[in-house]
Amino acid sequence: MHSLPAFLKIRGRPVIVLGAGDAADAKRVLVERAGGIPVDEADEEARLAIVAIDNEADALAAIGRLKTRGVLVNAVDRPDHCDFTMPAILDRDPVLVAIGTGGASAGLAKALRQRAERLIPAGIGAVATRMRELRGDLRARWPDAEARRHAIDAAFDEHGPLDPLLPRSAEDVDRWLAGQEGAPPRTGDQFETIVLRSGDPDDLSIGETLLLGRADRVYLAPGVPEAIAHRARADAKRIETETAPIDPGPGLSVHIKMAE
Repeated sequence: MHSLPAFLKIRGRPVIVLGAGDAADAKRVLVERAGGIPVDEADEEARLAIVAIDNEADALAAIGRLKTRGVLVNAVDRPDHCDFTMPAILDRDPVLVAIGTGGASAGLAKALRQRAERLIPAGIGAVATRMRELRGDLRARWPDAEARRHAIDAAFDEHGPLDPLLPRSAEDVDRWLAGQEGAPPRTGDQFETIVLRSGDPDDLSIGETLLLGRADRVYLAPGVPEAIAHRARADAKRIETETAPIDPGPGLSVHIKMAE
């Protein structure tokens, strides 16, 4: 990845915003929406800055001064001078979807965000809030972390009771939790093999993508591209292997290899 995606909590904190005009005004509004306090360059406590100055010389001078102080800078329309970039944002508070291109094309990020706006229902934020409120109930119902994850994964699966791409409400979460007698039944430990048709992750089938998204561990044969491995769960254990494992371990294990 060219950058580390992160969501920064800036509520009540100063953020330097420099410049005049529509671009600077938009950045000030964005900072305020996130609870931050737009300030000028004189503020010594700020650790983030957005420079939206049109004049090239003035902008570069301001960027230099701020970086000398150790402030992380976003330079509008100057990606080569950015310590961080501002993504296109889909806001379903508390669900946030951020789409970035590393400064390559703000227009592309905007177009993707607009498509996502039509896909992700407005009520998904209420679902997320209710899941947070019921965290204790979820732990009481499924004390085992693996069983709890399995139940939640099944609920949010396509056509599941909480499918996030269908219109949802907080009440749906209550109905789901009340209707569960336990985690969905498991068939025991599972071992699956994915034979790649190419190194392009977009060539993965829906079923293969779902397997990777649920895998507890991923066994990677020689030649499997990192782009494929990155489609697995972020916390899945990754193991490089020459051959299929004899004892793959508990839960769901997926062996990925290239077609011969």
